[in-house]
Amino acid sequence: MRKLTGFLGATALVTVGGPVLAAQFDGITLQAKLIGGQQYEALYARITEWEAATGASVEIISKKNHFELDKEFKSDLAAGTLGWCVGSNHSSFASQYPNLYTDLTPFLTDDFMAAYVPSNIAASKIGDDLVMLPRAQFDVSVLYYLKSLYADADNQAAYKSATGRDLAPPDTWEEYKEQAIFFTDAPNFYGTQYAGKDEAIVGRYYEMVIAEGGQLFNDDWSPAFDSDAGKRALSWFVDLYQAGAVPPGTTSYLWDDLGQGFASGTIALNLDWPGWAGFFNGEDTSKAAGDVGVIVQPQGSAGIRTGWSGHHGFSVTESCENKEAAASLVAWLTNEDSQKLESSGGSLPTRTAVWDHVLEEAKSDPFRAEAIAAFQEGSKHAFPAPKTPYWIEATNLIFPELQAAILGDKTIDEALADASEAVDEMMQENGVY
Repeated sequence: MRKLTGFLGATALVTVGGPVLAAQFDGITLQAKLIGGQQYEALYARITEWEAATGASVEIISKKNHFELDKEFKSDLAAGTLGWCVGSNHSSFASQYPNLYTDLTPFLTDDFMAAYVPSNIAASKIGDDLVMLPRAQFDVSVLYYLKSLYADADNQAAYKSATGRDLAPPDTWEEYKEQAIFFTDAPNFYGTQYAGKDEAIVGRYYEMVIAEGGQLFNDDWSPAFDSDAGKRALSWFVDLYQAGAVPPGTTSYLWDDLGQGFASGTIALNLDWPGWAGFFNGEDTSKAAGDVGVIVQPQGSAGIRTGWSGHHGFSVTESCENKEAAASLVAWLTNEDSQKLESSGGSLPTRTAVWDHVLEEAKSDPFRAEAIAAFQEGSKHAFPAPKTPYWIEATNLIFPELQAAILGDKTIDEALADASEAVDEMMQENGVY
């Protein structure tokens, strides 16, 4: 197998600092299934540059959120319909696809690989196989908030009267809940919001359990969340919903809904990912522009800050007939120029030189400097999704029970007992213990 040279390989798309070379993949068409969303479109626009340089073409046959892509990938595996070559991937999802993606190592030079942050490369492997290349999309959530709410004299006086404390952005999840309820003026303005279904709510619940001093799983992967810490964590979601401090559609929300919600200027407090920073403060994209503050994520009662994290990437299928071309595309979409483009919107890069670039640019942009500082601090508290191939399957069992408690269809005790029983049965059925 030939190794890629320069940026992209024996196919040598681009050499560092050099010109685009002659096309190497004339006539090849690669089919791709990619994550969709406004924040990804600028990167996808670069695909036309790769096509022009190589003579190949890319047909995007699916563009959906990761939860829908996950279902599609599993359907393709079951049906044997794996004619496509390039797929979006995520460190939280990758472990369930041990046979879907090829090892990218043979296609990449050591110099090219050395440019990535080593911890991100390590988290992109299954065993020794490098199953994806990481994008400028390292994710840990910090707190976005509307600064004007805290500068308002009437709010300051009312909060002081109600609590005996000065009004300041929350440093604990209890303060966060209290302030979210305080700021709510439904149906026109809400204190906060959260993702309410799929892995999204379970990931949030997971990090809240950790912040409360608990665990989601024991060392043998048996469920551990039906605990005092697990009940305190779930009560945070339940209390906010029952108080009307979140929009009524919260239990159907995913990440794009939350991004659009905060950008509408009708949400006071928003725990969210770095890729939204530029969108939230963009004059053309957000009604909150110019009013956005960013600080480290709050801590739970155990003195631990939430920090569920992961990163996005691109992978090449094992069944792809043109792996070298596909690896070239994946490398192009994660190279230094691509990561500079993505990080300009607030995303955290996974290449060392791009980190240096971001920090230098932030010196002349106060908002970006504030956001980068918050995410650098937030990253100190980061921890990955549970590293089990049954993580997503477990979340599919847990999230309906969390929803049932939030909506009042079950008590917190009932919901967690039922979720724990379902996960325990699933793990045993799969021979985990």
